[in-house]
Formats: sequence, structure tokens, C-alpha cells
Amino acid sequence: MSTILEVRDLTHVYGAGTPFERMALDKVSLSIEQGEILGVIGHTGSGKSTLIQHLNGLLQPTSGEVLLGGQSIWNEKGKCARDVRFRVGLVFQYPEYQLFEETIAKDIAFGPKNMGLSEAEIGERVREAMAFVGLDGALAEKSPFALSGGQKRRVAIAGVIAMRPEVLVLDEPTAGLDPAGRNEILTEIRQYHEETGATVLIVSHSMEDTARMADRMLVMNQAKVMLLDRPEAVFAQAEQIVAAGLDIPEITKVFLELRRRGVPVSPSVFTVEQAAAELRRVKGGGAGC
Repeated sequence: MSTILEVRDLTHVYGAGTPFERMALDKVSLSIEQGEILGVIGHTGSGKSTLIQHLNGLLQPTSGEVLLGGQSIWNEKGKCARDVRFRVGLVFQYPEYQLFEETIAKDIAFGPKNMGLSEAEIGERVREAMAFVGLDGALAEKSPFALSGGQKRRVAIAGVIAMRPEVLVLDEPTAGLDPAGRNEILTEIRQYHEETGATVLIVSHSMEDTARMADRMLVMNQAKVMLLDRPEAVFAQAEQIVAAGLDIPEITKVFLELRRRGVPVSPSVFTVEQAAAELRRVKGGGAGC
């Protein structure tokens, strides 16, 4: 894989020089690979939301840099390249509160229009984006405010997808949804990734949901990168994650307790399917971990 986004020694300080000064990012460095799904985990205040707002230039670093395709997104005059917002699409938490157009089609078309595309191209992208997020084309001329919460979420995501970004960043895309709605959104995101090959970043408080989808997981803690690795390697550090005040899947907690009681199971289990396979391995007399 090639690197699509790179963060080098990224530091961001809120309220610098005031009594309210707070370090939100502290010399963060990482690379994001083309075509991967990266899960971003961390408790409130860990720096994860500040990090993703740097990826498309919504925030300017206090120091350090962000590179997109090997080029800094900021020029020497402190201006962010205009196409960065189109190439790195960001869907905020509770994006349905940002809907504003009178029809679903117009709301989804807002980004493509700002890209200067033709009406024919815009129409094609609106239809494509609606299909990706599971919205019936017959809804195109309806008001987005007449939809359910889950449907509004889909409209907001479609508005970013319609710009065909190279990198899609989703901040808590399932927040506030019931289990069925959460699973539907995650399934649609996975299908979008498979069909387009786009790089996807998912910020979430749910380690289990993120681990099921992600190729790698980034764990943020106290404004720094705590862990960045494949899910199995991250959950092998489950005790360290818990010590940092982060939650882990219930099944992982069960396996940590089994290890404490002397059962030679792997600590990196995070799905029921993995748990069943690991218990069969142990029962079958496989080597301990």
C-alpha cells in the first residue's frame, strides 16, 4: 500500500497564551495508507476529533504538518489548498443537524456544485451517493427534515460521498442510533469502501464496532498516539487500554478474566466468532499463548 495521508509532529494548542490553554495534540505522527479502513478510538478529550479536523484543513496546526499525496495541505502563506476539502471528505458527529436545503437532492448536490461540475455530472453523483447509503431515489425531491434520524444521517453522509473523496472521514457515524440503525450504517460504509477502494477513517467510542471493520486501529490518549496497529495486536494490549480509561468489548473482558484465572487463552479476542475458535483451540490442547 502507498501512503495517502501523513501527519508529522502535529501539535495543536487551544487558547494558546491564555489561562484556558490546552494541548489537544502533542507531536502526533502517523501514516494512513491508501485504501485502508482506519478506526480511531479514544475517550473524550483524547485528541481524536482535533486530529481529524486537521486532515482536511479545518484546523491549522500550531506546529507540524499534514501531507496529502505527499504534499503539504498548507502553503507558505498559511492557505489550505481548495481541493483538500473535496479530496478528504469529513462527516461530523450528528451530521443531520447540518442539513439545510429544501430537498434531499439539493442537499447532496451542494458539495459537487461547489466543485464546479456540470448539472449532468451532479445529477449522476446524487443518484450514486443515494444508492450507496441505501436511500430510495424516489425520496430525492422530499425535504430532508421529514426523514427519520437514521435517514437524515444517510443524507449527510451521501453529501460527502457525492464529492467522491479519496479519503472519507466519519466522526461517530452511528452515534444516537439504535442497534439496527447502527448495523445498517456500518454495513453501508463497508460496502462503499469495497466498491470504491476509498480510504475510510471511522472515529468511534465503540471499540467492538470499529474493530470488526478496521484494517488498523489508532488509539489516542492524552493528545498522543497510544497504539496504532491491526485490531488483534491492539487488543493484545487490552490491559493497557483499560488502564488508560478506555472501554473494551465485553468478550475481551471475559477472556482477560480467563487469563487471570490461568486459562491459556489469547487476550486479543474481540468478537464472538474469535472467542468460539479460541475456546475450541484451548479445549483441543493447543499451545498456550
